[in-house]
Amino acid sequence: MTYPYPMLTQLRDLRAHKGFSSLAISRFISNVGNGVSPIALAYGVLSLPGSTGRDLSIVMAARFVPLLAFMLFGGVIADRFQRNRLVGGSDMIGSFLAATSAISLIAGFSSTWLLALMGGLFGILNAIWWPAMSGVLPEILPKEKLQEGNAVIGLMTNIGYIIGTLGGGILVSTVGAGWGLLVDASSFFIAGVIVWNLPLLGKQKEKSPGILHDLVIGWKEFISRSWVIAMVVSFALINMAFESMLSVLGPLNFSDPVTGPKQWSYNLAGLSVGMLIGGIWILKVKVGRPLYMAMVLIALSAVWDYALALDLPMFFSVLAAVFSGISLEVFMVTWNTSLQSHVPEESYSRVSSYDTLGSFGIAPLGIVIAGPLAMHFGVNTILFVTGTTTLVASVASLMVPSVRNLRND
Repeated sequence: MTYPYPMLTQLRDLRAHKGFSSLAISRFISNVGNGVSPIALAYGVLSLPGSTGRDLSIVMAARFVPLLAFMLFGGVIADRFQRNRLVGGSDMIGSFLAATSAISLIAGFSSTWLLALMGGLFGILNAIWWPAMSGVLPEILPKEKLQEGNAVIGLMTNIGYIIGTLGGGILVSTVGAGWGLLVDASSFFIAGVIVWNLPLLGKQKEKSPGILHDLVIGWKEFISRSWVIAMVVSFALINMAFESMLSVLGPLNFSDPVTGPKQWSYNLAGLSVGMLIGGIWILKVKVGRPLYMAMVLIALSAVWDYALALDLPMFFSVLAAVFSGISLEVFMVTWNTSLQSHVPEESYSRVSSYDTLGSFGIAPLGIVIAGPLAMHFGVNTILFVTGTTTLVASVASLMVPSVRNLRND
C-alpha cells in the first residue's frame, strides 16, 4: 500500500521495526507525568509553611547532584546489561519515589528535606536511566532510520508533555500538588512495564577487563571528536541557564498560589507545542549541516528568558516559549542522531554518560544559586542573565569549524 503523505509512509516503515511502537507509546505515557511533575513539585515546595526560593532551589537541585555523581557508572552498566530492562526497572522504582513525595504532600507531613531526599534517590536512578535509554533506539532501528525514529519519539514525548503541563496546572490549582505527583508516579510505573517488556534480544556483550577499562575506552571515544567537546562545553553553560529558569525562576516569576500554576503551565505547554512543531519539521527534512542550524536556533531561543524578564503579556511569553521549544527539539533530534551516527554502538552509552556529565555538570550550581540570587537581585534581572548566557554560549560553539561543518550523511 502506498500512502499519499510521505510522513505516513515514514511512520509505517518505523512501525515495522519490532519494539518501536511500544517504545514510542511508553515515552508518551511517561511524559504525561513528566509534564505534571515540575509544576506539582515546584508549587508543592512553595506551598510548604515558610518556604522561599531557597527551598525551591534545594529541592530542584537535589536530583542533579547524584545524577552527575553516578552518571559514568551508569554508562558502564548500560553498556554491559540489557538496556530496556535497566530503563524499565528504573522507571518502576522511580514511581515508588514519586508516590512517596505525593503522599507526603497529600497527608501533610512533607518537608523540603524529604522532597530533596526523594529527588536525590531519583537522581541515582536517572544516572542509569539516561545512558541506557539513549542506547535503546539504536538497538531497534538501523542507522539510516535514526533521525526519523528520534523525531517520532520526540513527537510522542511532546504530545504527552503538552497534555501533562496543561492538566498539571489545572490539577495543582484545584486539588493540590500531591495529586499531581501521584499522576506522575502512575505514568512512571506503566511506562516502566512497557519498556521492560520490549521484544529486544539484547546483544551479547563482550567480557570487559573492568569498569576502569570501560571508562577509559568511553573517554577516548568522547574526546576523539572536537565537535562533541565544543558542544558539551557550550551546553554546560546553556543547561545551567535553562535548568535555572525552568526549575526555579519560572515558578518564582508566577508565584501567586492561585493563578501561578496555570500561568506557568501555559508557558510549559507552549514549550511543548514548539517541540512538537520542531519534531514534525525535522521529521520531514534532511539538514546538510544539522548542528550549525540547531545552534543558531538555540541562540535565538533566549527570547523566552527575555520575554519573561520584561514581564511581557502572557501571549508573548507563550509565543516565545513555542519558539524555544522548536529550537530545543530540533537540537535534541540532530544531536542524538549525530552521536548515534558517529559513535560505535558498543560504547555509545559511555559516551552518552560523558556527554550528560559535561553538559549538566554545573546545572546544579545554577539551580542552587538561582533562588537566592532572584531574592536578592530580583527574578527579572536573573532571567536577563540566563538569556544572555544562552545566547553567548550558543554563538561561541559556532566558532568551532567541526560544529559548523558536521554532516550525518
